[in-house]
Amino acid sequence: MTPAQQQWGKIARRIRVPMGFLFAAVFLWRIYYVPPTYLSLALSLLLVVPGALLRAYASGYVKKNAELATTGPYAYTRNPLYLGSMLMAFGFAAASRSLLIVILLAVLFTLIYLPTILSEEAFLRATFPDFEAYTHRVPRLFPRLTPVASDTSVSAGGFSTQLYRQHREYNAALGAISIYAALLGRIILGHRHF
Repeated sequence: MTPAQQQWGKIARRIRVPMGFLFAAVFLWRIYYVPPTYLSLALSLLLVVPGALLRAYASGYVKKNAELATTGPYAYTRNPLYLGSMLMAFGFAAASRSLLIVILLAVLFTLIYLPTILSEEAFLRATFPDFEAYTHRVPRLFPRLTPVASDTSVSAGGFSTQLYRQHREYNAALGAISIYAALLGRIILGHRHF
C-alpha cells in the first residue's frame, strides 16, 4: 500500500461506524417519503437474517489482535464480519425499494470498507506470519464453497459464546430489529407523520 492508501485506510477505519449511522439517517429519511412494502420487507430478510447470523457466528471465533482466526466462517472468507455487514446493509437497501440507496451503499462500501479491509490486512500481515499463506487459500470477501483445512499452528478453536458476548455482536441483531420496527411502523402509519 502506498502512504496515501495507508492514511486513507486509517481514516476509513475511524469513520466507518459514523458513516454507517449517517447512511442509516439517509435511509430513514428516504422511507419517510417512500415507505417500504410488506413484500420489500420480506425480501430484505433474505439478506438481513443471514448477514446478522454470519456476524454473530464470526464474532465467536475472532480474537482481535491476539490470534489469527482461520476456523469457522474464517475458513470460507477472511472477512465474514464485513460480509455479514454487507448482506445486512444491502438487505435494508432492498427494503427501501430505492436504486439511489443501493448506489450510495455500493459507493460507501467501496470508499470506506475496502480501504478498511486493506488496512487491516496490512496489520495482519505484519503481525501474524501465517497470514500470507492464509490469503492464498481463503478469499478476501466472497466465500469459498468449501472450508479450507485449518493450519494447526494458527487458530483451531470453535465458537465461543464468551467471545460473542465480549464483542457485543448482539447489538447488530438489536439494531436490525429496531430498523424493522421503524419500517413496519412506517408501513402501518402509511402517509401519516410519525
